Amino acid sequence: MPELPEVEALMDFLTEHLAGHEIVRVLPVAISVLKTYDPPVTALEGREVVAVRRYGKFLDVETDGGPHLVTHLARAGWLHWKDRLPDGMPRPGKGPLALRVALETGAGFDLTEAGTQKKLAVYVVHDPQDVPGVARLGPDPLAHDFDEARLAELLAGERRRLKGALRDQSLIAGVGNAYSDEILHAARMSPFKLAASLTPAETHTLYEALRTTLTDAVERSHGVAAGRLKAEKKSGLRVHGRTGEPCPVCGDTIREVSFSDSSLQYCPTCQTNGKPLADRRLSRLLK
Repeated sequence: MPELPEVEALMDFLTEHLAGHEIVRVLPVAISVLKTYDPPVTALEGREVVAVRRYGKFLDVETDGGPHLVTHLARAGWLHWKDRLPDGMPRPGKGPLALRVALETGAGFDLTEAGTQKKLAVYVVHDPQDVPGVARLGPDPLAHDFDEARLAELLAGERRRLKGALRDQSLIAGVGNAYSDEILHAARMSPFKLAASLTPAETHTLYEALRTTLTDAVERSHGVAAGRLKAEKKSGLRVHGRTGEPCPVCGDTIREVSFSDSSLQYCPTCQTNGKPLADRRLSRLLK
């Protein structure tokens, strides 16, 4: 799933390629992708793109005097830029293509989604806050006013495990399964540690790990073409998705805990005092 760093990079990429250009056609190919009907997608056509923004994991394309095209790529969605879009109309139900946006130059982008779970979402709205997922977002962890005191305030009284708390978009926007693993590894903390149990010193450590991990990932992704962002993300991960490999810090074997619909990875030596975590399907921890 694209998370804050990748969506930030896509925002930069689209700002460069879309801003100042006119949208001439928006074609929803998969019926499931479009989550709104008023205003219609045709309200975007004939309008100039004036800005591209990010809200957590949401991308917002703003048009001049018109609606916003807001996208959430979900777990298996992606954006593919094309300097020249194919001629003709795409055929519904054929392949992963979900939506196509064409510019007056002939360039544009496709939104695709692999797999059978269709959760890619596109909204056409007057205001991004009209999207329920945007409206409920917590603070952005890379915002200038997101300081250590703000993190401490968010975690105070939070009875969930750190892994679940970091992934809760209403608590902190933009962090998902992969970067929560990376942040906790950098902080040398167990994913099962209770969020409210952190001491001031531990909160400081977690804050530094959160900001550094995300900032480094954003810097690695900066300037990378949209089509190469997935590979860039994977190459920069130290524990997530690396079960059975040696920890790059201590050399211990990276372990995994499986859940009903996902998994987490961690290093026992770095994070749990050498003790492997019970590999149980505790999906409630990730809610």
